[in-house]
Amino acid sequence: MDILHNPEQHRFVLTQDGETAHVAYRIENGALDIRHTIVPSPLEGQGIASALVQAAYDFALREGLKPVATCSYAVRWLQRHPEYNGETGKDYCEGGACAL
Repeated sequence: MDILHNPEQHRFVLTQDGETAHVAYRIENGALDIRHTIVPSPLEGQGIASALVQAAYDFALREGLKPVATCSYAVRWLQRHPEYNGETGKDYCEGGACAL
């Protein structure tokens, strides 16, 4: 998968078959917080969301930033990958009606 980092837009992006998936993040207080994970339905089920989240958190670790998740998908990803030593963001709320 060819994942591109677009730091100006605070996104990691993957385009495949004319569809674009991305994770959007914020960097604050020494942490990279994934706020949204967007995968269009034609790309679902291919491991793209996981690859995007991993790319973002690998970048965070290389840059000395703490992996943080506000996006519900990224929260679950961090729970499955304790080796990243990440944490749930203060704005996270279950059910999807979280503060942006």
